Amino acid sequence: MSLREKWFRMIQRTVNCRGPVRAVLTVLPGSLFFGIVGLFIFLSLKVDKLLGLPKPCGSPVNIVVAVPVLSLGLFLMLWSVFHFAKVKGTPVPLNPPPKLVTTGPYAYTRNPMLTGLFVVLFGLGLLLQSIGLFCIFTPLFIVLNVLEIRVLEEPELEKRLGEDYLRYKEKVPMFFPQLKRRKVNAGQTDWKGLL
Repeated sequence: MSLREKWFRMIQRTVNCRGPVRAVLTVLPGSLFFGIVGLFIFLSLKVDKLLGLPKPCGSPVNIVVAVPVLSLGLFLMLWSVFHFAKVKGTPVPLNPPPKLVTTGPYAYTRNPMLTGLFVVLFGLGLLLQSIGLFCIFTPLFIVLNVLEIRVLEEPELEKRLGEDYLRYKEKVPMFFPQLKRRKVNAGQTDWKGLL
């Protein structure tokens, strides 16, 4: 049995769990994920120091630029969690919502929590004046998340949610919504998010 098949079976089992087992399956992977995020931040600061990388801008410019960026990222993350909580789900893949969420930020991007986290990491790079975090570790984190989503998460969602997810995936970009004008009917236009 492949790693992907084992992942699918584990998700199927946990979707049907209730009570303390499901709580543990939420807290442990969530803690691990944020531990990895913290490790990326820590390593970026060490790399900056080790390589003697310059600070991109002085204080208070970094604070003035970073605070709105951080605020935007945190807002997007909280807005996303709120929409998962409305259907009794969590952002942790081992404790997913029982149905496809397409409201709020999920109408614009399939992974708004991660988009918000990416924005937060870029904001922290600015706030901490870390070129390593801004230019190396955050882009690396994005690439690793794209790989994880394409290899594990999306195939599992396609299998569990079927045609609904496939239609959603076709219409909504993975991370970053872009406004693109498209022709709907003769003379009419509509805006659609693309990746």
